[in-house]
Amino acid sequence: MTNSKNSSKNSKSNELYAIAETSGQQFWFEVNRYYDIDRLNAKEKDKITLEKVLLLKDKDSITLGKPYVENAKIELEVVSHKRDKKILVYKMRPKKKTRRKMGHRQELTRVMVKSISIGKSAPKSSSKKETVKKETKPKSEKSTN
Repeated sequence: MTNSKNSSKNSKSNELYAIAETSGQQFWFEVNRYYDIDRLNAKEKDKITLEKVLLLKDKDSITLGKPYVENAKIELEVVSHKRDKKILVYKMRPKKKTRRKMGHRQELTRVMVKSISIGKSAPKSSSKKETVKKETKPKSEKSTN
């Protein structure tokens, strides 16, 4: 029995996942799971792409970004828009007879992760841009009369 428990833990660790930054927070994204993030300006059934991927784990490798993983993206689909639980904010100044009670409900968007991918395109295009920048340096000319 202990072997079956260990094998289930090992198969869980071999899955594909990514850690990405969105809504000012970092989320651990797995395929075919839904997440509640801050309200996005998108309609239901819209596709959204996250490109700020900090870490990407495949079956056999881990890719760590500096700060982001190049050419990695996460495809999300908007499931619904909802509101979080109400939180109460109570402010009181002692001995001043001032009290304020407010409530807040955060606007959320529920998204479903459709795919996590990393595309390996040629990074040579960035080096070409650097060479062009080096060639077009402005020359300072001084007239001596």
